[in-house]
Amino acid sequence: MLDSPSQGKYQLNGKTVEQLGANQRARIRNQEVGFIFQAFNLIGDLNVFENVELPLTYRRTPAAERKQRVHEALEQVGMAHRNKHYPSQLSGGQQQRVAVARALVGRPSILLADEPTGNLDSANGEAVIGILRDLHQNGSTICMVTHDPRYAAYADRTIRIFDGQVVEEQTKVA
Repeated sequence: MLDSPSQGKYQLNGKTVEQLGANQRARIRNQEVGFIFQAFNLIGDLNVFENVELPLTYRRTPAAERKQRVHEALEQVGMAHRNKHYPSQLSGGQQQRVAVARALVGRPSILLADEPTGNLDSANGEAVIGILRDLHQNGSTICMVTHDPRYAAYADRTIRIFDGQVVEEQTKVA
């Protein structure tokens, strides 16, 4: 969705997207895709609440709904008590949990997660994986990059890459 494909067909939630223009793809990304970045990508001039609220602001979500959804997302990751703090006032693990809340607040159909547990202690890592599992069980697709075999074991499908090459694929049989 960042580029136009050179061939083939692609549908997202029943919508054909391969012929869409850049603005239309951006709108769909905003509506359908959540991102958890390894480096957090929080905006330093915005407090925790405002960082999590930002995707909903771009969606033009009404203020009352934004407030409720941000509060729910921050509660999910145990960061509601820090909603007035700025990223520089948080530990790396706390910033990671805020980044997770920002991804969750939009209720994405697809969640792209780059090392979402990389800066977390084991208890918070397990909590985030639990949130991702719940999101998946409610119909979202989760694409997670991790180096931690404990968290990779939760996946329905794993693809191991070495030096840019796929070296192993596994799919769990239900």
